[in-house]
Amino acid sequence: MTAETPRYFDDFEVGQRFKSRGATLSEAQILDFAWQYDPQPFHLDKEAAAHWGYDGLIASGFQTLLVGFRLFFQENIWTAASLGSPGMDEVRWLLPVRPGDTIHTEAEVMEARASRSKPDRGILKMRYEIYNQRGEMVMSFIANKIFRRNRLEPEETAEN
Repeated sequence: MTAETPRYFDDFEVGQRFKSRGATLSEAQILDFAWQYDPQPFHLDKEAAAHWGYDGLIASGFQTLLVGFRLFFQENIWTAASLGSPGMDEVRWLLPVRPGDTIHTEAEVMEARASRSKPDRGILKMRYEIYNQRGEMVMSFIANKIFRRNRLEPEETAEN
């Protein structure tokens, strides 16, 4: 199945893995995001970041999450059938992302279950890991994603 092929709930299997392309975060991008959404000193000022023990400017963890999500989304792995997410679990920021770092996202299907109340959809539990250019995991999280189904089992379509 190629990235261009639409994937629905039924097309995913537990254990299946995906990997995104990378993106490099510039100092300007880190500063711009920090000014708008996370104005903590270690995201805005190199000297302040050194004072806080970070040895230089670091990206907001929220920026890392959002860039990692965008990278995965752009792979078109689930864009055709995604109905959103009821939430995330176990969000972990493991290492700082710095100006010039290139990150990419890897994801694995942990669980798949058809909805009992809405047979036209299912829920995937996916573990996302974001890595830098050195192969170090900088962030991880688990997301529950709701997907449209493209096929139903006969007992799911039978009228009761």
